[in-house]
Parts: sequence; structure tokens; C-alpha cells
Amino acid sequence: METLIIAVLRTCFSFLILLTVSIWIGKQVNSHNNHYNFALSVTLGSFIANMGFDTNLKFTPMLASFIALIFMYLISSLISIKNRRFRLWLSGEPTVVIENGKLLDGNMKKIRYSLDDLNQQLREQGIFDLIEVEFALLEVSGKLSVLKKTKYQSVTKNEIVSTNTSVDIHLPIELVMDGKVVEKNLNSQYSSAWLNQELQSRNLQLKDIQYAVISSNSSLIIDLYNDHLKSPLDQE
Repeated sequence: METLIIAVLRTCFSFLILLTVSIWIGKQVNSHNNHYNFALSVTLGSFIANMGFDTNLKFTPMLASFIALIFMYLISSLISIKNRRFRLWLSGEPTVVIENGKLLDGNMKKIRYSLDDLNQQLREQGIFDLIEVEFALLEVSGKLSVLKKTKYQSVTKNEIVSTNTSVDIHLPIELVMDGKVVEKNLNSQYSSAWLNQELQSRNLQLKDIQYAVISSNSSLIIDLYNDHLKSPLDQE
């Protein structure tokens, strides 16, 4: 009877701990948006299961290990915010599987992604013909992000495009992330000199920029660390 009561109390206490942690860092863990978060959530579940049901294990050492895991997660999260290379190693990068309407077989083989998987995920987005796709990227989470060709995109009320107008579409090019230039994305058109000139014309310095990208319509979009918003929206 005593063992039963202890098991019930341990389970209730463990559940409260997990609930508290989920409220605290739940958005990142629950989303499973990368391999690290997936592994962390599985490990947290294992800890809670053992803390609650395995009465042969002492509760205090398990709790200490659980807390240590949480602190390890927080430290790695802080490092990844400031270090893009560490963040990419920890979280991974999306893989382009369709570019300019053509399948990239080499990339698909590297990630062991079959045509059946591709077609299934396209169908789930209402796309039944590969001819409609301009670009497709397989995210780290396993979800497929798709950019349709212009003529297959839904037209909104604000978009009145002449049928004779030709619009060039390309994959967005990230030039700056976390105040650092993404060197591998620079080319003859978007060179370091061009970027510096654009920043000078806007009276900006590289250290002030959180994110800069060439959009799919060739526009330079810049997001600053300090956006000078008087009342930033804080709705979750």
C-alpha cells in the first residue's frame, strides 16, 4: 500500500514539474521544429516516466538530472542565438528539392527523400502536378515549404497583374543573419561591395542588421535589431 501511495505522489509531482517546464519552454519543445528539440522532448518524457512509475529509482537523483537537462537546453539556446554556426549545427538547414521547377535528385538522395514522399506532401498542400511548383524546400521539421509558379498562385484583391507582364521569381537569398554577412550567398550581382553601398545609402551599419534578404521579387528586405516600434505587438 505504501509503495502504491509513493508511486501516485511521484507521478503527480512529476506531472506538475513537466507542466511547469512545458509552460516555460513549451513552444520550442512542442513544435519539434528540429532534431534537437525532438530529442529533448523524448528525453524529458523518459525522465518523467521514470520519476513517476519506477519506484526502484531514487526520486532526488532523477530530479537533479532532469533539472540539469533543462539548464543544458537553456545554455545551448543562448549560445545558438548568438552563434549562427552553432545554431546550424544544432538545428540543421532546410534542403532545396525543387528549383526553377526542376527536381534536384542529388539533394533528395542525400536526405533519402523519395518522389513518393514529395508527391504526398505536395498533395497535402493541394498541389497535384509538379509543373505548378517553382521552388520547394524540405524543412528540418520534415514539412515541405512550396513556392508556386506565378501563373498558379492565387490572385488577391490587391494584385492586378496583366497577363502580358513577365515576373521573374527566384528563391530568396539571405545576405545577413545576426549582424554577419552570409558569404556563401554573395555573387556577382549581390556582392559585398553592392551590399555595403546599399547599407550606406540607408545610413545603416552591418552590426545594426538582424536579417537582410533578397526577396523572390528581387527586393532587398532589411530587419534591424532595433525597429523603433513604439508599441510592439505582444500577442501569442
